[in-house]
Amino acid sequence: MNHSAWVSDRGLINVGGPEAVSFLQGLISNDVTKVGPDRAIYAALLTPQGKFLHDFFIIASGDGVLLDCEAERRADLFTRLKRYRLRSKVELADVTDDWAVLAAWGGDVLTTLGLPSDLGAAVALGGGTAFTDPRHAGLGARVIVPAAESNSLPAGLELAERSDYERLRLSLGIPGGSADMPVERAFLLESGFDELHGIDWKKGCYVGQEVTARTKYRGLLRRRLAPISVEGVPQPDETRIFADGRDVGELRTLMDGQGLAMIRLDAISTGATLTCGEALVTASVPDWWTLPEAAADGTEAAE
Repeated sequence: MNHSAWVSDRGLINVGGPEAVSFLQGLISNDVTKVGPDRAIYAALLTPQGKFLHDFFIIASGDGVLLDCEAERRADLFTRLKRYRLRSKVELADVTDDWAVLAAWGGDVLTTLGLPSDLGAAVALGGGTAFTDPRHAGLGARVIVPAAESNSLPAGLELAERSDYERLRLSLGIPGGSADMPVERAFLLESGFDELHGIDWKKGCYVGQEVTARTKYRGLLRRRLAPISVEGVPQPDETRIFADGRDVGELRTLMDGQGLAMIRLDAISTGATLTCGEALVTASVPDWWTLPEAAADGTEAAE
């Protein structure tokens, strides 16, 4: 069955004007020149110290692009983009009310939407765009349509609960914005951004690029955002994860016994018993991870 759910907590920012692409190219982690009617990408905006600020999808729209971002934090993203704009010939607009975002997964959803299996592949659909999720094949597709078209689903899709999509995302170990990647704390490589195709290593400089590249090429990762299953229920203030009394991580998201946590790689690889309060935690390694050899020796990551 082809499932779908309206993702109502997304915001849309339009970045237009003759210098829209070059403007974003110097700011974000992925290559904006790849975006077109047949291609969408996933990317992030970082601090100069390489720490996470925002993640978003980028889709072609008119003479510019749309940023599909967290709705509750879109004002902050808008302000930061405006600050960087300076004299660039770029126009920014919050167009959240003009669009609706739909996640679609399962069955033969890509075929139903007329999409190739290539990650990020995009096609026109109605008055909007459908694209294969650029991060992971298991996430299916996303559809952005004019708000006026959100009263009905594209043909061949069955409406599911938003929580069903969240369970799928968590089971795959894929972060969902600032809930899993704390603002001004998280690093992209710890959160899987490389394997999730959110970084282009050949595009040149962007804000935070130096730290991100150094972390990759020096093999500095010692922890990762990992999918977990939990037996028991931690108290609201219990977020630290321990292995034999040693602090090895932090709970980020938990939903119906599964979630995501930032955990030391050595604690995962040794199979140590993990706890969060009185709850037992089991961490797993997703099949899409690429672990650097240096991670096994406990090398410290940049803090």
